[in-house]
Amino acid sequence: MASPEVRNDTDAQQYSLVEDGEVIGFAAYEVEGDEIRFTHTEVDPAHRGGGHASILVQHALDDVREGTRRVVPLCSYVKAWIERHPDYQELTTR
Repeated sequence: MASPEVRNDTDAQQYSLVEDGEVIGFAAYEVEGDEIRFTHTEVDPAHRGGGHASILVQHALDDVREGTRRVVPLCSYVKAWIERHPDYQELTTR
């Protein structure tokens, strides 16, 4: 089993978590101006509990960090993840 890969699918407006060629999770977002609003995060029930959502969100936020957009965590999971990781909190205030 390959380790999961995170891909930004800009057409679908989501970061997809892909394992063995299958999407097993996603973090949906909307872009408006200089903001990226994370609206929903979901991992396939068969893959929950293995840290997949955390991998997905961290990679998505790392990708956002490379640009200039401000993160608006409308999704409760993304909001909680950022609260638990102080080094990512600056993304919500830039």
